[in-house]
Amino acid sequence: MPADQLKSRREALRHLLLPLAVALAVPAAAQTTPQAAPPHANADRWTLVDKSLGRTGTTQPDGVRRYGFPRSDLNVQLDGVAIKPALALGSWAAFHPMGNEVMVMGDLVLTHEEVNPVMSRLLASGFTITALHNHLLRSVPATMYMHIGGHGDPVKLATALREALAASRTPLTAPSRDSQPPSAGAGSSPPLALDTAALDQLMGTKGKPNAGVYQFSFPRAERLTDGGVPAPAPMGTATAINFQPTTPGRAAITGDFVLTAVEVDPVLRALRAGGIEVTALHNHMLDDQPRLFFMHFWANDDATKLARGLRAALDKTNVARPGAG
Repeated sequence: MPADQLKSRREALRHLLLPLAVALAVPAAAQTTPQAAPPHANADRWTLVDKSLGRTGTTQPDGVRRYGFPRSDLNVQLDGVAIKPALALGSWAAFHPMGNEVMVMGDLVLTHEEVNPVMSRLLASGFTITALHNHLLRSVPATMYMHIGGHGDPVKLATALREALAASRTPLTAPSRDSQPPSAGAGSSPPLALDTAALDQLMGTKGKPNAGVYQFSFPRAERLTDGGVPAPAPMGTATAINFQPTTPGRAAITGDFVLTAVEVDPVLRALRAGGIEVTALHNHMLDDQPRLFFMHFWANDDATKLARGLRAALDKTNVARPGAG
């Protein structure tokens, strides 16, 4: 083949292959170019959620971030007892990380007139209302408890939750350090007029003081899920028992037992045998496995007597306790 024809064919082949080489090179280059990060992927999500909610949350050992909204604005009386927020008036929300998103569960303490305005804002922002009911009887003013669920971007959910709470009188500004009593240092709690050592022994575990209330928590032993997603104890699936001292040696108690269906009747009978009122029985979730029931209670009596009654009821449930009393 003449040299000029060979050169012409080589030039034509080069023009044909050059676009193909460029086309092949583009995807390779695109693969090495950093893709846009999802929202909040490079930021401290909890700092942003804290800012949205106007308070600092507490990260639990399992990664769940909990936020408290105590109804310190309410003066609720029950059988002559002034209910402290930590006893039965503590709204809360828990954020369970799921990749770049979260599952949110919570319980909002509301007066009767606050229920529907708060509910409307939650529904408009994509939250689900999973339960609405009483926890107490004879309390003045009466309070309702709205259980909520949500899934999605943590900051958007936090912003929506705060906007919904703004339709109530829930304090949305966290108390400043300057507003605390001089004796209340970080993490400190005033002494309780209770024999907490005796209560610990009777309940089979160590309680925790919180704002004038002595609290116990008993996670269930089995794996719990809601909508197929793990629902650990900080999401509100642990039995909660609270003691608020009233007069020397006496305490008001309330909280809720987290029960499977077969445990409901034995626990109810044990509480009544111990002189403890059962004040409510209901669900808190919609798609939980196993199906759970929440039994609320109330009494104001000798603290150790009540602890024995509570322990008898607790022993009817499948809870994970670190020790026996």
